[in-house]
Amino acid sequence: MIRVGIAGFGNIGRGVEKAVCAAEDMELVAVFTRRDPSTIKLDMSTAPVFSASAAEKMIQEIDVMILCGGSATDLAIQGPHFASLFSTVDSFDTHAKIPEYLDIMDDAAQSTTAIVSTGWDPGLFSMMRALSEAVIPSGATYTFWGKGVSQGHSDAIRRIEGVAHAVQYTVPLQDAIDLVRSGTLPELETRQKHLRECYVVAKPDADKAAIKTAIKTMPNYFADYDTVVHFIEREELLANHSTMPHGGMVLRSGATGETKQGMEFSLNLASNPEFTGSVMTAYARAAHRMALEGLYGAKTVFDVPLSYLAPSNRATWIKELL
Repeated sequence: MIRVGIAGFGNIGRGVEKAVCAAEDMELVAVFTRRDPSTIKLDMSTAPVFSASAAEKMIQEIDVMILCGGSATDLAIQGPHFASLFSTVDSFDTHAKIPEYLDIMDDAAQSTTAIVSTGWDPGLFSMMRALSEAVIPSGATYTFWGKGVSQGHSDAIRRIEGVAHAVQYTVPLQDAIDLVRSGTLPELETRQKHLRECYVVAKPDADKAAIKTAIKTMPNYFADYDTVVHFIEREELLANHSTMPHGGMVLRSGATGETKQGMEFSLNLASNPEFTGSVMTAYARAAHRMALEGLYGAKTVFDVPLSYLAPSNRATWIKELL
């Protein structure tokens, strides 16, 4: 039985809890939070909830810690701290900073295994981009996200001074998708592929103009996109923007010789955090197996054999799926 801890209990943490409780080879040992533990109520488990600082006392009781903090500010601090104590899995999703974060985690994981940037993008979509470019080397790869709620981008908006709550939708532009499927290998700028639409609840007396500017100019998140910001009341946000759907697709368009070829991989998710949590939980299984083999240090989804994700054994997967 793989003994799992959850660090952070927001939307993704709740998704991880559901996935761990559904896994026959896993046990949820504890949840760790920066909030008052008495205010945290688990959905599926009777596992105890502790202050984040208590994790250091449970090194011998937890095989893998699944890190559910945000990429904007949390994981840069929490990631290396926990990786120095436990094998970890996280969903760090600031694409431009992944190489830097990977190096930091590698330095911290001297006797543990830290699998970074899991989830679906980065994560599954990364794998599909790599696979499609390997089998159709002559061509171009395109990634479209949405329409759906981006947790990382929503979290980044909520960190802005004066913001009480916010939800951000990533909206793919259909004209761009159709152009890619035509096989003409278009060169598309970032803002030609997606629109970012933000619904923001401002705190009383907040400077809405400053909030809008901070959103639209935020590097790595909004600066390269056409971004629409709507200020709404909390009641409207709860009524119309409380679910977290998402999805997207990876398309590879190219040729083998003179023959046009295309590959597509798509997701249609009713709950982004639950799906992300499920992917992270699968990689927790891999992190534990790799740690048992002494494969320490920071890893990405490119470094993990698919058989390490299997809830059954490798032979069963070969028999049933190959």
